[in-house]
Amino acid sequence: MSASHSVRGKEAPYYYVPEKSAHPVRASFSLLLMLAGAAMWLNSWAAGRWTFLVGVVLLFIVLFGWFSDAIRESEAGLNSRRVDHSYRWSMAWFIFSEVMFFGAFFGSLWYARTITTPELSNLLHQTLLWPDFSGTWPNLGPAGVVDSFQTMGPFWLPTINTALLLTSGLTLTIAHHALRAAHRGKAIFWLAATVILGFVFVGCQAYEYFHAYYDLNLRFDSGIYGSLFYMLTGFHGFHVIVGASMLTVILFRLMRGHFTPDNHFGFEGAAWYWHFVDVVWLGLYLFVYWF
Repeated sequence: MSASHSVRGKEAPYYYVPEKSAHPVRASFSLLLMLAGAAMWLNSWAAGRWTFLVGVVLLFIVLFGWFSDAIRESEAGLNSRRVDHSYRWSMAWFIFSEVMFFGAFFGSLWYARTITTPELSNLLHQTLLWPDFSGTWPNLGPAGVVDSFQTMGPFWLPTINTALLLTSGLTLTIAHHALRAAHRGKAIFWLAATVILGFVFVGCQAYEYFHAYYDLNLRFDSGIYGSLFYMLTGFHGFHVIVGASMLTVILFRLMRGHFTPDNHFGFEGAAWYWHFVDVVWLGLYLFVYWF
Protein backbone atom coordinates (compact mmCIF):
# COMPACT_ATOMS: atom_id res chain seq x y z
CA MET A 1 0.00 0.00 0.00
CA SER A 2 3.00 2.27 0.27
CA ALA A 3 3.39 2.54 -3.49
CA SER A 4 1.39 5.13 -5.42
CA HIS A 5 0.62 2.65 -8.20
CA SER A 6 -0.62 -0.90 -8.31
CA VAL A 7 1.47 -3.98 -8.85
CA ARG A 8 -0.36 -4.27 -12.17
CA GLY A 9 0.85 -0.91 -13.34
CA LYS A 10 -2.38 1.11 -13.06
CA GLU A 11 -2.22 4.52 -11.46
CA ALA A 12 -4.14 4.73 -8.23
CA PRO A 13 -6.51 7.66 -7.64
CA TYR A 14 -5.47 10.59 -5.46
CA TYR A 15 -7.43 9.18 -2.54
CA TYR A 16 -9.56 6.10 -3.05
CA VAL A 17 -13.02 6.28 -1.50
CA PRO A 18 -14.65 2.83 -1.36
CA GLU A 19 -18.24 2.26 -2.39
CA LYS A 20 -21.05 2.16 0.16
CA SER A 21 -20.77 -0.93 2.32
CA ALA A 22 -23.01 -2.81 4.74
CA HIS A 23 -20.04 -4.13 6.71
CA PRO A 24 -20.21 -1.48 9.49
CA VAL A 25 -23.94 -2.09 10.08
CA ARG A 26 -23.43 -5.86 10.13
CA ALA A 27 -20.51 -5.53 12.53
CA SER A 28 -22.57 -3.30 14.84
CA PHE A 29 -25.43 -5.81 14.84
CA SER A 30 -23.00 -8.65 15.64
CA LEU A 31 -21.51 -6.68 18.54
CA LEU A 32 -25.01 -5.90 19.82
CA LEU A 33 -25.84 -9.60 19.84
CA MET A 34 -22.59 -10.34 21.69
CA LEU A 35 -23.31 -7.66 24.31
CA ALA A 36 -26.92 -8.71 24.81
CA GLY A 37 -25.94 -12.38 24.96
CA ALA A 38 -23.20 -11.70 27.51
CA ALA A 39 -25.61 -9.71 29.70
CA MET A 40 -28.21 -12.50 29.56
CA TRP A 41 -25.56 -15.14 30.17
CA LEU A 42 -24.33 -13.37 33.31
CA ASN A 43 -27.91 -13.23 34.56
CA SER A 44 -28.44 -16.97 33.96
CA TRP A 45 -30.83 -16.62 31.03
CA ALA A 46 -30.92 -19.82 28.98
CA ALA A 47 -30.64 -18.02 25.64
CA GLY A 48 -27.71 -15.85 26.72
CA ARG A 49 -24.91 -18.27 25.87
CA TRP A 50 -26.26 -19.06 22.40
CA THR A 51 -26.99 -15.42 21.61
CA PHE A 52 -23.42 -14.54 22.52
CA LEU A 53 -21.99 -17.35 20.38
CA VAL A 54 -24.15 -16.36 17.39
CA GLY A 55 -22.85 -12.81 17.72
CA VAL A 56 -19.25 -14.06 17.77
CA VAL A 57 -19.77 -16.20 14.66
CA LEU A 58 -21.48 -13.38 12.78
CA LEU A 59 -18.70 -10.97 13.73
CA PHE A 60 -16.06 -13.31 12.33
CA ILE A 61 -18.04 -13.67 9.10
CA VAL A 62 -18.35 -9.89 8.77
CA LEU A 63 -14.64 -9.34 9.46
CA PHE A 64 -13.72 -12.00 6.91
CA GLY A 65 -15.74 -10.24 4.22
CA TRP A 66 -14.57 -6.79 5.26
CA PHE A 67 -10.88 -7.64 5.21
CA SER A 68 -11.32 -9.57 1.97
CA ASP A 69 -12.65 -6.41 0.34
CA ALA A 70 -9.71 -4.40 1.70
CA ILE A 71 -7.25 -6.97 0.33
CA ARG A 72 -8.90 -6.91 -3.11
CA GLU A 73 -8.68 -3.11 -3.15
CA SER A 74 -4.99 -3.27 -2.31
CA GLU A 75 -4.23 -5.89 -4.96
CA ALA A 76 -6.22 -3.94 -7.55
CA GLY A 77 -3.96 -0.94 -7.02
CA LEU A 78 -6.64 1.34 -5.60
CA ASN A 79 -4.59 2.50 -2.62
CA SER A 80 -2.48 5.58 -3.24
CA ARG A 81 0.30 6.89 -1.06
CA ARG A 82 -2.17 8.97 0.91
CA VAL A 83 -4.28 5.90 1.64
CA ASP A 84 -1.10 4.19 2.79
CA HIS A 85 -0.43 7.05 5.21
CA SER A 86 -3.98 6.81 6.59
CA TYR A 87 -3.54 3.07 7.19
CA ARG A 88 -0.28 3.69 9.03
CA TRP A 89 -1.72 6.41 11.24
CA SER A 90 -4.78 4.27 11.96
CA MET A 91 -2.63 1.32 13.00
CA ALA A 92 -0.42 3.57 15.13
CA TRP A 93 -3.43 5.02 16.98
CA PHE A 94 -4.89 1.54 17.43
CA ILE A 95 -1.67 0.33 19.06
CA PHE A 96 -1.64 3.48 21.21
CA SER A 97 -5.13 2.61 22.45
CA GLU A 98 -3.82 -0.85 23.33
CA VAL A 99 -0.97 0.73 25.26
CA MET A 100 -3.53 2.69 27.30
CA PHE A 101 -5.59 -0.47 27.81
CA PHE A 102 -2.71 -2.42 29.31
CA GLY A 103 -1.47 0.67 31.10
CA ALA A 104 -4.70 0.71 33.11
CA PHE A 105 -4.12 -2.84 34.34
CA PHE A 106 -0.45 -2.25 35.08
CA GLY A 107 -1.52 0.86 36.98
CA SER A 108 -4.00 -1.23 38.98
CA LEU A 109 -1.26 -3.68 39.85
CA TRP A 110 1.05 -0.88 41.00
CA TYR A 111 -1.71 0.82 43.01
CA ALA A 112 -2.74 -2.38 44.79
CA ARG A 113 0.82 -3.38 45.66
CA THR A 114 2.39 -0.03 46.46
CA ILE A 115 -0.43 2.03 47.94
CA THR A 116 -3.51 0.05 48.95
CA THR A 117 -1.93 -2.97 50.63
CA PRO A 118 0.54 -1.03 52.81
CA GLU A 119 -2.13 1.55 53.69
CA LEU A 120 -4.56 -1.12 54.87
CA SER A 121 -1.95 -2.54 57.20
CA ASN A 122 -1.35 0.64 59.17
CA LEU A 123 -2.41 0.82 62.81
CA LEU A 124 -5.59 2.83 62.25
CA HIS A 125 -7.02 0.48 59.64
CA GLN A 126 -6.00 -2.58 61.62
CA THR A 127 -7.81 -1.22 64.67
CA LEU A 128 -11.00 0.00 63.00
CA LEU A 129 -11.39 -2.30 59.99
CA TRP A 130 -9.33 -5.47 59.82
CA PRO A 131 -7.44 -6.50 62.97
CA ASP A 132 -4.34 -8.58 62.35
CA PHE A 133 -4.36 -7.75 58.63
CA SER A 134 -0.93 -8.36 57.13
CA GLY A 135 0.19 -5.86 54.51
CA THR A 136 2.17 -8.34 52.47
CA TRP A 137 1.79 -8.97 48.74
CA PRO A 138 -0.01 -11.10 47.91
CA ASN A 139 -2.29 -11.72 50.87
CA LEU A 140 -5.39 -13.71 51.74
CA GLY A 141 -7.48 -10.66 52.48
CA PRO A 142 -8.97 -9.58 55.81
CA ALA A 143 -9.73 -12.46 58.16
CA GLY A 144 -8.53 -14.92 55.56
CA VAL A 145 -11.59 -14.58 53.31
CA VAL A 146 -9.54 -15.84 50.35
CA ASP A 147 -8.65 -19.51 50.10
CA SER A 148 -4.96 -20.26 50.46
CA PHE A 149 -3.07 -20.26 47.16
CA GLN A 150 0.46 -20.18 45.78
CA THR A 151 1.80 -17.50 43.48
CA MET A 152 3.06 -18.21 39.98
CA GLY A 153 6.83 -17.74 39.82
CA PRO A 154 8.97 -17.07 36.74
CA PHE A 155 10.27 -20.65 36.40
CA TRP A 156 9.84 -22.41 34.21
CA LEU A 157 6.84 -21.84 31.97
CA PRO A 158 6.86 -18.00 32.03
CA THR A 159 10.58 -18.00 31.21
CA ILE A 160 10.04 -20.48 28.37
CA ASN A 161 7.22 -18.30 27.05
CA THR A 162 9.49 -15.26 27.22
CA ALA A 163 12.07 -17.07 25.12
CA LEU A 164 9.36 -18.11 22.64
CA LEU A 165 8.06 -14.57 22.16
CA LEU A 166 11.51 -12.98 21.92
CA THR A 167 12.52 -15.58 19.35
CA SER A 168 9.31 -14.96 17.40
CA GLY A 169 10.16 -11.26 17.26
CA LEU A 170 13.54 -12.15 15.77
CA THR A 171 12.09 -14.54 13.18
CA LEU A 172 9.48 -11.95 12.19
CA THR A 173 12.19 -9.33 11.67
CA ILE A 174 14.16 -11.75 9.50
CA ALA A 175 11.02 -12.43 7.45
CA HIS A 176 10.44 -8.68 7.02
CA HIS A 177 13.99 -8.09 5.79
CA ALA A 178 13.67 -11.06 3.44
CA LEU A 179 10.48 -9.62 1.95
CA ARG A 180 12.12 -6.25 1.45
CA ALA A 181 14.98 -8.01 -0.32
CA ALA A 182 12.50 -9.85 -2.59
CA HIS A 183 13.35 -13.27 -1.10
CA ARG A 184 9.78 -14.55 -0.92
CA GLY A 185 10.65 -18.15 -0.03
CA LYS A 186 12.83 -17.04 2.86
CA ALA A 187 10.14 -14.64 4.07
CA ILE A 188 7.53 -17.41 4.01
CA PHE A 189 9.78 -19.77 5.98
CA TRP A 190 10.58 -17.31 8.75
CA LEU A 191 7.02 -16.00 8.97
CA ALA A 192 5.76 -19.59 9.31
CA ALA A 193 8.26 -20.07 12.14
CA THR A 194 6.86 -16.94 13.81
CA VAL A 195 3.30 -18.24 13.59
CA ILE A 196 4.31 -21.61 15.06
CA LEU A 197 6.14 -19.95 17.95
CA GLY A 198 3.10 -17.79 18.65
CA PHE A 199 0.70 -20.69 18.88
CA VAL A 200 3.19 -22.71 20.95
CA PHE A 201 3.18 -19.77 23.37
CA VAL A 202 -0.63 -20.02 23.60
CA GLY A 203 -0.37 -23.76 24.30
CA CYS A 204 2.18 -23.19 27.05
CA GLN A 205 0.00 -20.52 28.63
CA ALA A 206 -3.01 -22.85 28.58
CA TYR A 207 -0.93 -25.46 30.42
CA GLU A 208 0.21 -22.75 32.85
CA TYR A 209 -3.41 -21.89 33.64
CA PHE A 210 -4.20 -25.56 34.22
CA HIS A 211 -1.24 -25.82 36.60
CA ALA A 212 -2.14 -22.60 38.42
CA TYR A 213 -5.80 -23.54 38.83
CA TYR A 214 -5.47 -27.15 39.92
CA ASP A 215 -2.00 -27.35 41.51
CA LEU A 216 -1.58 -23.88 43.04
CA ASN A 217 -5.27 -23.19 43.75
CA LEU A 218 -4.74 -19.81 42.06
CA ARG A 219 -8.12 -18.71 40.75
CA PHE A 220 -9.81 -15.59 39.50
CA ASP A 221 -11.33 -15.03 42.94
CA SER A 222 -8.00 -15.43 44.77
CA GLY A 223 -8.08 -11.83 45.95
CA ILE A 224 -6.74 -8.98 43.89
CA TYR A 225 -3.61 -10.95 43.05
CA GLY A 226 -5.62 -13.67 41.31
CA SER A 227 -7.86 -11.16 39.54
CA LEU A 228 -4.97 -9.10 38.19
CA PHE A 229 -2.92 -12.17 37.30
CA TYR A 230 -5.64 -13.59 35.07
CA MET A 231 -6.74 -10.23 33.69
CA LEU A 232 -3.23 -9.21 32.65
CA THR A 233 -1.99 -12.56 31.37
CA GLY A 234 -5.40 -13.52 29.95
CA PHE A 235 -5.84 -10.36 27.91
CA HIS A 236 -2.25 -10.67 26.73
CA GLY A 237 -2.89 -14.26 25.69
CA PHE A 238 -5.94 -13.09 23.74
CA HIS A 239 -3.78 -10.51 21.97
CA VAL A 240 -1.25 -13.23 21.12
CA ILE A 241 -4.05 -15.29 19.53
CA VAL A 242 -5.20 -12.25 17.54
CA GLY A 243 -1.64 -11.41 16.47
CA ALA A 244 -0.83 -14.98 15.46
CA SER A 245 -4.08 -15.13 13.49
CA MET A 246 -3.17 -11.90 11.69
CA LEU A 247 0.26 -13.27 10.82
CA THR A 248 -1.35 -16.49 9.58
CA VAL A 249 -3.44 -14.47 7.11
CA ILE A 250 -0.31 -12.58 6.03
CA LEU A 251 1.48 -15.92 5.57
CA PHE A 252 -1.25 -17.21 3.25
CA ARG A 253 -1.14 -13.94 1.32
CA LEU A 254 2.61 -14.27 0.90
CA MET A 255 2.16 -17.80 -0.38
CA ARG A 256 -0.39 -16.53 -2.91
CA GLY A 257 2.06 -13.96 -4.26
CA HIS A 258 0.73 -10.87 -2.48
CA PHE A 259 3.05 -8.05 -1.39
CA THR A 260 6.15 -6.67 -3.04
CA PRO A 261 9.33 -5.19 -1.52
CA ASP A 262 7.74 -1.71 -1.83
CA ASN A 263 4.10 -2.58 -1.23
CA HIS A 264 3.50 -4.61 1.94
CA PHE A 265 1.88 -2.54 4.65
CA GLY A 266 -0.39 -5.45 5.55
CA PHE A 267 2.74 -7.30 6.61
CA GLU A 268 4.15 -4.28 8.43
CA GLY A 269 0.94 -3.55 10.33
CA ALA A 270 0.74 -7.11 11.62
CA ALA A 271 4.45 -6.95 12.52
CA TRP A 272 3.95 -3.74 14.51
CA TYR A 273 1.16 -5.41 16.46
CA TRP A 274 3.29 -8.50 17.16
CA HIS A 275 6.22 -6.46 18.44
CA PHE A 276 3.81 -4.56 20.70
CA VAL A 277 2.62 -7.90 22.10
CA ASP A 278 6.26 -8.83 22.76
CA VAL A 279 6.93 -5.63 24.69
CA VAL A 280 3.79 -6.05 26.82
CA TRP A 281 4.87 -9.57 27.74
CA LEU A 282 8.26 -8.33 28.93
CA GLY A 283 6.42 -6.00 31.31
CA LEU A 284 4.26 -8.87 32.52
CA TYR A 285 7.25 -11.14 32.97
CA LEU A 286 8.99 -8.58 35.16
CA PHE A 287 6.14 -7.14 37.25
CA VAL A 288 3.78 -10.14 37.54
CA TYR A 289 6.19 -13.07 37.81
CA TRP A 290 9.36 -11.55 39.27
CA PHE A 291 8.46 -8.58 41.46
